Amino acid sequence: MDKDSARARAQELRELLDYNAYRYYALDDPEVTDAQFDQWLMELQDIEAQYPDLVVPESYTQRVGGYVSPQFAEVTHARPMYSIDDAMNLEELDAWLAKTDEALGSTPEHPVAYTCELKIDGLGVAVTYRNGEFVRAATRGNGTVGEDVTLNVRTIKDVPVELDAKGLDALSDASGPQGQSLLEVRGEVYMPKSEFVRLNSERDLAGLPVFANPRNAAAGSLRQKDPRITRGRKLATFIYAVADPSMVHVTTQQQFLEWLASCGFVVNDHFRRCDSAAEVHEFCAQALAQRNDLNYDIDGVVVKVDSFASQEALGFTSRAPRWAIAFKFPPEEKETVLRDIRIQVGRTGVLTPVAEFDPVVVAGSTIARATLHNMDEIERRNVRVGDTIIVHKAGDVIPEVVGPVLAKRPSDSAPFHMPALCPSCGSPVVHEEGEVAYRCISIDCPAQSLERLEHWQSRKAMDIDGMGPEMIGRLVAAGYLRDVADIYDNLDAEKIAALPTGRTYQTTTKTHQAGDPILVGVKTAKKLMDQIEKSKDRPFSRVIFGLGIQHVGSSVADALTAAFPSLQVLASATEEQLAAVDGVGPVVASTIAEFFSIPENLEVLHRLEAAGLRLTDEAPATPKLPQTLAGLTFVLTGSLDSLTREEAGEALKAWGAKVSGSVSKKTSYLVAGAKAGSKLTKAQSLGVPVLDEEALLHIIQTGEKPEV
Repeated sequence: MDKDSARARAQELRELLDYNAYRYYALDDPEVTDAQFDQWLMELQDIEAQYPDLVVPESYTQRVGGYVSPQFAEVTHARPMYSIDDAMNLEELDAWLAKTDEALGSTPEHPVAYTCELKIDGLGVAVTYRNGEFVRAATRGNGTVGEDVTLNVRTIKDVPVELDAKGLDALSDASGPQGQSLLEVRGEVYMPKSEFVRLNSERDLAGLPVFANPRNAAAGSLRQKDPRITRGRKLATFIYAVADPSMVHVTTQQQFLEWLASCGFVVNDHFRRCDSAAEVHEFCAQALAQRNDLNYDIDGVVVKVDSFASQEALGFTSRAPRWAIAFKFPPEEKETVLRDIRIQVGRTGVLTPVAEFDPVVVAGSTIARATLHNMDEIERRNVRVGDTIIVHKAGDVIPEVVGPVLAKRPSDSAPFHMPALCPSCGSPVVHEEGEVAYRCISIDCPAQSLERLEHWQSRKAMDIDGMGPEMIGRLVAAGYLRDVADIYDNLDAEKIAALPTGRTYQTTTKTHQAGDPILVGVKTAKKLMDQIEKSKDRPFSRVIFGLGIQHVGSSVADALTAAFPSLQVLASATEEQLAAVDGVGPVVASTIAEFFSIPENLEVLHRLEAAGLRLTDEAPATPKLPQTLAGLTFVLTGSLDSLTREEAGEALKAWGAKVSGSVSKKTSYLVAGAKAGSKLTKAQSLGVPVLDEEALLHIIQTGEKPEV
C-alpha cells in the first residue's frame, strides 16, 4: 500500500474505531463484533507501524477506549484506568506468557507466578473512600476521566458505605493514619442473569425494547440520571484492583484480593495463583466449562503477574498494562444453512453484505442474520449461498458467521460477487485499489440522503442556519428531499410551514384543539427559505466540499477550485491533472475523477447551477499583499481571543501562506491558542515551531516570517 492509500485507510479506520467505540461505550449498543473491531485495530496498528509519521495522538492505538457522557459530571481518576490487551486463543496467551517470563527472568527453580481471575462482562467502575467512608464513584470513561455515578452506585447493596476496620488496619503508613488519604478501588458492575431475565420480561410486557445482554443492561442501568431506576435494577459488583497499590500493605495480587474481602468488598472467589502455563491453561478450561452455571456473564479469564513489584517493573503501554492479558473465550457455535447474501447500503455509501440463514438458537436467543462486513471477509471465510455454515455470537452478543462446513457444500454452489450497480439507486459501484469497501458515490442515492444532506448544510459547507438534522429528517420523511439539489428546486415556504414538528398542543384555543400537531409554521419557514437563498452565494470551493466527495475536505476543495475555477473545468480534469494539485495525490484524484464520471452526480450539479449556485470562481486577482509567507504552511489549533481560526487562516493566506488542518513534518509553524490539544502534542513531538497569539498577530500585521 502506498503512503497516500495508507493515509486514507488510516483515517477511515480511525473513524470506524471511534464510531463503534462510541456505540459500545456510550450507547451500550454495539453494531459490530469484538473480532471485527479488533481486526480494524490491528490493521491500523500495522499501517502506523509501516508509516510511523501517520501516527496521531488521537488515534485509537494511542489511547484507552471509552466515553464520557456530557449528562454526567466529570471525575478525574487517581491514576489512569487502562484497557487490557486480548489473547484470542491459547497460542496468543502462550506467546504473552513466554514473553512475560523472559522479561522477568523466569527459571524452573523460580517461576513467575500469575493470578488468574474470571473476566466479568460488566461495566468498569472506580469507587473512592476517604477515611474508610464511601465518597464517590465513577465509570471508567476514557481511562483518565470518568462519569460521576456516585448516587447510582450508592444504591448497589453490596458496595460498602464504610470499610471494615480490619481492612483499614492493613493500609500502608504512606496513606496516613487510619487511611486519611483517598483510596480508589476498581472493579466491575454487572447484572445477574436472573435479574436480566426478570427485567427483560417486565420491559417486554410493557412494550419497551429489551436489552440485548446483561452487560448492556448493567451499563444502561448504572448510567441513569434517576438513581431510583438504578436501585430497581438490582445490580452487583466484584472489586479486583486499586489505583495505587502502594497504599495497601500487600505485595501480590492474591494477597490484595484477600485484603479487599477483609474490607467488606465482594470479591469473586474463582481465582487461583498459577506457577506455570499448564496451570493457567487448566484454570481457563475450568472457567470455560463452568461459565453457563454462573449467575453472571463472563467472557474470559484475566491473567495477571502476581507480584506487585514485577507489575511495576513491567509498566504500561499507552493503553494497557504489560503485566496482564485477557484470554477471551470462544463463543458457542451452531450449524445452519445460508439462504441468501443481501446487500445493504449504508449512510456513507458503503455496501455491506448481510448473511440470511435459517433461524437458530445461540447463547439464549434466536438469530437469523449476521453481517459479513465486506467482500474480503466473504472470501476469507469462504462462504457461499446454500452452504451449511457455523454461526456464533461474538462476545456472546453479536451474531457472526464463522465459516462453511465444506463437507456439506452443494455441488452447484457458486462464489458470491458484489453487485456492479447500487441496489438502492442503480448507480455504478466503485471499489478503489487498496480499499476494502465497495461504495456507491451517487449524490442522489436514497440510502445516503440524510448523511449527504446534513453535510451539505453544515457550517463549513453551505452553512444553512435552521436546516439541522431534525428538519432534514422531516423533509426527507415528507418526500421533499432526496438530494442536495432538491433544497433549491423542490422546497418552498408553504411546504416547510406545513411540516409537523413531532409535538402536539396540550390545550385547546381558538386556533387549535388539544392533541393537534404543532406545525413548523410560516415564520420559521420563511427564515429557512431566506437562509437557503443566502447559501446560493457561497464560494465554489464550499459547494465542492459540501458534495461530500470521499477524501475531499475543505482544504482540498480550496486547492481544487483554485486550480480548476469552474465546474466544467474541474469535471473534465484528468486524474493526472488532479493529482498534480498540492494536497491531492493519486488516490484522492482517482476518487474525484470517479465522482465526476457518474451521470447522476453531474445531473445534480447541473440542477444546482440552474438554481443559481456559484459553480465558478472568478480568476484570482493579483495579490494585494506581497507574498512574503509563500512556501510556509501554518496549522491553527485552540481558541484565539482576537479573531477566529477561520479569520486568522484567511489573513495568513493573504500573505501567501498555506493553512492546513493537520500537523506533519511539512508543517512550518503551529499557532496554539487556549486549550490547544493533540495537534500541539504532535507538533512538539515532531519539533515543529509553536507560536502564540501575539506572534500570530504580528505576522498578520506585517507579513514577516516569524523568528523562532
